[in-house]
Amino acid sequence: MSNNMKQEVENLARLREEIKQMGGEEAVKKQHGRGKLTARERLDLLIEKGTFVEVGMLGSEVGVDKLVPADGVITGYGKVNDGIRSRDVAVAAYDFTVRGGSMGTVNETKVTRLRAIALKERIPMIWLNDSGGARVSGGGLAGERVALFADSGYLFKEESLMSGIIPLIVGMMGPGYAGTAYIPGLSDFVPMVKGTSFMGLGGPALVESVIREKLTEDELGGSKVHCEISGCGDLEVNSDEECIKVIKEYLSFFPQHCDEKPQRKESSGDPMALIDDGILNVIPDNPREAYDMHDLTKYIVDDGYFFEMKPKWGRNIIVGFGRIAGYSTGIVANNPMFYGGVIDIDAADKAARFIWLCDAFNIPLLFLSDVPGFMVGSKAEKSGIIRHGAKLVHAVAEATVPKFTVIVRKAYGAGYYAMCGRAFDPDLLIAYPGAEISVMGPEGMVSIFARKQLAEAENPKEMLEHLAQEIRPQINILKTARFGIIDDVIDPRETRRVLFRALEFTKDKKIFRHPRKHGVYPV
Repeated sequence: MSNNMKQEVENLARLREEIKQMGGEEAVKKQHGRGKLTARERLDLLIEKGTFVEVGMLGSEVGVDKLVPADGVITGYGKVNDGIRSRDVAVAAYDFTVRGGSMGTVNETKVTRLRAIALKERIPMIWLNDSGGARVSGGGLAGERVALFADSGYLFKEESLMSGIIPLIVGMMGPGYAGTAYIPGLSDFVPMVKGTSFMGLGGPALVESVIREKLTEDELGGSKVHCEISGCGDLEVNSDEECIKVIKEYLSFFPQHCDEKPQRKESSGDPMALIDDGILNVIPDNPREAYDMHDLTKYIVDDGYFFEMKPKWGRNIIVGFGRIAGYSTGIVANNPMFYGGVIDIDAADKAARFIWLCDAFNIPLLFLSDVPGFMVGSKAEKSGIIRHGAKLVHAVAEATVPKFTVIVRKAYGAGYYAMCGRAFDPDLLIAYPGAEISVMGPEGMVSIFARKQLAEAENPKEMLEHLAQEIRPQINILKTARFGIIDDVIDPRETRRVLFRALEFTKDKKIFRHPRKHGVYPV
């Protein structure tokens, strides 16, 4: 090696080592003091040791003499072990210790390059978000700020076009304001760390200056706001470590891209074995008594493990992933514990988005139906229940993956269709004993056809209950089954066995759709 080259190599090694220190010892100390890991520490948890290839490590802010390490974002690709396999992913980790993780021109150029790599190689794209948004302070040139504003629009366009081709995941581990708020907004899965992550189109200072509303980061866009109220977040977790853990778990249910199927996991136990008798005690004898659908779901999925999405938002419907004999399965289930399991605006939006997600990545769908219908009333109508409900109907109709429907207790009105009733081509449509399919519940029918009698009755409530009991046998599933509109009525203990056979039978399912650009989505 020549002396010249030796010197160059030594200089390069020193530069790389300086870049790896990111914001420096004091900045790292502050980051840890906030209860947060640094970007490189997060990558060490996510990526298998020795597999990370950094792209754009030498990038630095334009127009300043001082080194801005990696221009505030670490980009590259490596392998993630999701518990089933070791898979390649692309990762952009914003580093708050450098310029607050803000988006500069070089910073965004690096992430743009990474998006191109992820799409070309068709591997999942993961953002570890800890960014104050667009860079508006510090060194650099005014022209750079204008260029950044113009160029960052490619982020929104490109992420939209990547959707449904590769999984898009954003771990919110710090702030994500302005441009970096739309990264999670356009992604498939957004876990948020409690107490340290925030999302918003404007931060507290901007909000106060524009509309004179004084709020803390947590009040404006913390994990509670977005995981319980807005629905923008998918899971609230307690630490960066837990955030990385759930990202890996989520990935395990997915293929690398839209032309693959999820990898089947080896499962313990005989998939043809009956579920134990405990499942028979989940559904109450009283058809109007509430119960928690989670209790039933745990009997059906392998090892009782259910990975729930948005568990604290739209709680009258449950969506998430489980496995049946190792097959990744998306589950949509009404939950009578909340509003009787009725489908309201949030429930419709939550379920529709989940169904589109599963359909995009070839994940079969299981519908557990115990639905009294869609929400009615002036508040629901003024809020657009028709438009929002149409999203769910549209998603179920459009899905081409294997679809299985179990009518657990009731399927009334348009709720029957929305939970993949016969007209929506379920590959399997079964029910439990005592279930009901009807245009509406017996009480609803009585309140319409016996309206005059009820008005004149000495005890209207007693009369309504009496007449409803007379009608109930007419909509019982055993009577409905005579018309051939369901495939079978099964013993609940047979559920896993029946679903396993259906999954095996439909694993090569293909559906023809008329060519078109896309539907006109009722958003």
